[in-house]
Amino acid sequence: MPNDISTRNRILHILQLYERRDSWSVDEIAHEMGTSVSSSYRDVQELMRLEFLTAVVGARYVLGPAFSHFDLLMRQNDPLLRVAIEHMKLLIAATTSSSVSILTRSYQDKVMCIHQEIGHTSERVGRYERGATMPLFRGATSKVVLAHQNRRTLEKIYLDHEEEMRAAAHGITWKNLREELDAIRKAGVAVSDSDITEGTTGIAAPLFIDKQVVAGLSLVVRTEHCELDAFKAAVIETAHKVSERLSDIGGSWIARG
Repeated sequence: MPNDISTRNRILHILQLYERRDSWSVDEIAHEMGTSVSSSYRDVQELMRLEFLTAVVGARYVLGPAFSHFDLLMRQNDPLLRVAIEHMKLLIAATTSSSVSILTRSYQDKVMCIHQEIGHTSERVGRYERGATMPLFRGATSKVVLAHQNRRTLEKIYLDHEEEMRAAAHGITWKNLREELDAIRKAGVAVSDSDITEGTTGIAAPLFIDKQVVAGLSLVVRTEHCELDAFKAAVIETAHKVSERLSDIGGSWIARG
């Protein structure tokens, strides 16, 4: 961690440490941040005051209840969720209870699940909790978002993750990836087989506002219960309905990438 982090940014950097593990001491934070223990202590106390951090046994600190409160506010006020949830329920009803419908957004260099609708709980398919992230180059959910990036952005993503991507996709080249994503964009849907969860098929379509992809809508189904052509059509139709509704209410709340 650089030593020249400004005071106003230290708080954000401390919170980002929690992506790596669930608890930190003040000494560990100071070491990671390259700051004095006294400075880190003051920062931690401020985060404690605002309840973004909570003290636990062993003079360590974990994320606090403020995050739960702000997550509730996000879920209550996110127009994407308000529009999509009912359609996600209808998608499961129109396909099979051996499925889960997932709503995703891009997050840094990953794809994040922001909501899931589960079919029959006894036939739960995988685990896609809100906030869970997936690599940007594995699975239909991720590839349908990738397929609609501009060429320059896509090439940068590939170069930044080339080694990891080649390992995960059996030596895929930039040319191979470009051709695969071009086909997905043309078809309007991505399909994957056991990419994330063994024995499942993933089907994903993009959600648009003003011809720009703002999210992805997926159906993950047990492969033995998958009627591929019918389910692809259902996912595409559902994504189209959600996109139309999003356009109707206006898309200024979606940050343009």
